[in-house]
Amino acid sequence: MKTNSSAKKRFALTGTGKIKRKHAFKNHILTKKKKDRKRGLAKTGFVHERDLGNVRFLLAIGK
Repeated sequence: MKTNSSAKKRFALTGTGKIKRKHAFKNHILTKKKKDRKRGLAKTGFVHERDLGNVRFLLAIGK
């Protein structure tokens, strides 16, 4: 089974098995966004447990 090329660029697996992701809306049109919001969007997040199955499928990771 092949890994989805776009998914392997967007997600990373941690040592504990969680999947890291970046936040959306931090790309452009940043002048109207508050400083605190942009700071929070710059940090990494984790994939929600309900989306883990789909992301694991795209990354070809077993359960």
